[in-house]
This record gives sequence, C-alpha cells and structure tokens, in this order.
Amino acid sequence: MGFEVSQNGEVTLVEVEGQLIVGNRQELKQQVLEQLEGGDLKFVIDFAKTGYIDSSGLGVLVSLSKKIREQGGELRLSSLNEDLRTLFELTKLDTLFRIADSKEQALEGF
Repeated sequence: MGFEVSQNGEVTLVEVEGQLIVGNRQELKQQVLEQLEGGDLKFVIDFAKTGYIDSSGLGVLVSLSKKIREQGGELRLSSLNEDLRTLFELTKLDTLFRIADSKEQALEGF
C-alpha cells in the first residue's frame, strides 16, 4: 500500500497502490498539497493498482479537487476498476471528476 508520485511533463502523476482508506488518506492529501504548493497545477491520480476506496478516501479526493481548482488547476482520475467506477457513478462523483480509462488517456490534452 502506498503512493508513487512522478512527473510527466507538466503533469503530476500519483499512482495509488492498494486501498485508499481512512488510514492512508492524509498521506495522499499531504503529497498532492506539497506538489500544489510547489506550483504544480495538473494532476492525474491513477487507480490501476487500487481495489478499494472508502468514504474518507472519496472525501479526500473531493477536497483535493476543490483546492486544485481554486488554484486554477485540474485533477483527473484514471484506471478505475468496474467496482470503483460504479461507486463514483452511485455517488454522482463521476460528474465532479474527469475520469479516463487509462493514465495515458488522462494525460492526453492536458
């Protein structure tokens, strides 16, 4: 379980491995906010290696999206498995986030 942060041109790519839950959400938030404070405005959070997101994980994504938008940036999500995509649809969060099928697709046109 962890987070891998890398740069892809002007885009900060965060890969979530394992689960995004109450126990690790603050670590994700801290890493993204540090990048934001450093001037990064374009973010992709990739969930290719993620099996589960709890309500606190969803909450931190919403919070980060709001903070990034306030700075004039954008947060995109990618590689949600079928269960996670259903979760975003049921909670209507698919209308808040731009969700791509792959990180490559999310990086396109940024």
